[in-house]
Amino acid sequence: MAKIKKKSINIAEQLDVIQRQFKNLDTKDPSNWPVLPKIILCIFIAGAVAAISWFMFLQDYEVQLDGERNAELALRTDYQKKLVKAVSLDALKKQREQIQQYVIQLEKQLPSKAEMAALLSDINQSGLGRSLQFELFRPGQVVARDYYAELPIAIRVTGKYHDMGAFASDVAHLSRIVTLNNMSIAPGPRDTLTMDATARTFRYLDPDEIQAQKKSGGAK
Repeated sequence: MAKIKKKSINIAEQLDVIQRQFKNLDTKDPSNWPVLPKIILCIFIAGAVAAISWFMFLQDYEVQLDGERNAELALRTDYQKKLVKAVSLDALKKQREQIQQYVIQLEKQLPSKAEMAALLSDINQSGLGRSLQFELFRPGQVVARDYYAELPIAIRVTGKYHDMGAFASDVAHLSRIVTLNNMSIAPGPRDTLTMDATARTFRYLDPDEIQAQKKSGGAK
């Protein structure tokens, strides 16, 4: 029983010693404070510094981290898109080859400048072969495009309705590309019809014309 009382007295004395260390502290000169208040003050200062550092410096790093995370998501999305393209690369190559072959076939239907006279003769012969009478066959001004030239031809033919249809079919099946545009049909003399149309044909540009087109495009 005496030992318990002695321990209680020692604890009370220690608490009293701790309390006395916090009495009459000089706030202007903490260096003279007892050890325990100094330790508590240091802990408080360290906590304050840590909090200030978080709001002043670490917060910027957090914003930067969020930016890097967003960049990572964007890169992953871009990677997935490129992965899909890579997986379908063989199919795309086959499609490209098919398109190139189709373009080559179309290019073969474009006459050269030297072949234009023969093509105009073919159009004329297509009409005459269907018993049509040409009242007008007038090539217009050549319109140069990027790599080809377009030649409009104003035509007026007179004949039977079915002969005109057969003529249009013959023109469509020429070995070279020829289109009939702005077609209009009106009654003609002696139970015939008169058709006005613009036939358009296309040809390659020769090297000099291509060079001129490039210069013209650069000037624009």
